[in-house]
Amino acid sequence: MASLAASSKLQVISTGDSALELRLAGEWVVGEPIPPIDDLLTRLASGPAPRRIDFDASRLRRWDSLLLTFLVKLIDYCAEHAVEANREGLPQGVQGLLALAYAVPERQGARRESQDVGWLTRIGNQALDASREVTNLITFVGEACQGLWAFLLGRARYRRSDLVLLIEQCGAKALPIVTLISLLVGLILAFVGAMQLKMFGAQIYIADLVGIGMAREMGAMMTGIIMAGRTGAAFAAQLGTMQVNGEIDAFKTLGVSPMEFLVLPRMLALILMMPLLCLYADVVGMLGGALVSIGLFGISPMEYIRETQAALDFTDFAVGLVKAAVFGVIVAIAGCMRGMQCGRSSSAVGLAATSAVVTGIVFIVVSDALMTIITTVLDI
Repeated sequence: MASLAASSKLQVISTGDSALELRLAGEWVVGEPIPPIDDLLTRLASGPAPRRIDFDASRLRRWDSLLLTFLVKLIDYCAEHAVEANREGLPQGVQGLLALAYAVPERQGARRESQDVGWLTRIGNQALDASREVTNLITFVGEACQGLWAFLLGRARYRRSDLVLLIEQCGAKALPIVTLISLLVGLILAFVGAMQLKMFGAQIYIADLVGIGMAREMGAMMTGIIMAGRTGAAFAAQLGTMQVNGEIDAFKTLGVSPMEFLVLPRMLALILMMPLLCLYADVVGMLGGALVSIGLFGISPMEYIRETQAALDFTDFAVGLVKAAVFGVIVAIAGCMRGMQCGRSSSAVGLAATSAVVTGIVFIVVSDALMTIITTVLDI
């Protein structure tokens, strides 16, 4: 008999007649070093191919899943190379677990296979995904418009109490975070502008900078971003959870349109509350600018108020309010669409909420840029 591989825990012995005997010894448990299975398979592949492999576990003391993993890899190798693996020399417990492991064949495609695709294939897949996203967005917007039309005709089926509750959640309960962010944005605008205006002794124009910036841009945009992170994610999580629990399917079974019963009240709540929150954010931001101007640059409150009144007119506020209404529609559509598209698992709910925030913020910035260009071209 010739030894092909030797260690304190594994010996591979040639027993003649093209057979090998694997002698297992010691403790094969997690935390204990064992012979690498790759070394054994390499030795088996490099030498003469045996017809049978026997096992001798008489000196084996303790074992756990580590031994089973080793044996499964070895038995799979034997099956691929037409080598008989005689399990009779193994402990009864190991034989039973191996029999259980191989009792049911592995389902085809159960293992995740990693494919190295080329850059052109990746670009094509991304283009197809983008096409599907655009199609889904257009379909959802169309269904939402149908729901709004049904509401205008008085035919929409939804609960008024849900609308009132959503208005409260989107309006009054959002005031603390809107107040904090708008006040800080006003302070930042005033301080950054004052550093430059101070060089020319024109600190009084801080009121113009903060007033116009908050009324036309920052009030609406910051409110939209806040609501995308706060309310859009909440809408996606709520509808996603309902999708997981099968409640949306139940609505369809009962003949109730989920777009009218679930999406429509959320859209109406944001469309109604966003302009009001934007107007509130404008006032709070101007108050932040006043705190900087009065506290750091010696401008009197009346001077600040008069300069703000001279710099602003109704058009500035109107532009901001229109943007806020558009942002409200975007946040509602992004949150509800991602919620309705949610998968059937708890992780999918989290992904839907994350996707709703990202989608809402991206579309808010893009739409704000487009509306700014339009107002500039039209000299509004």
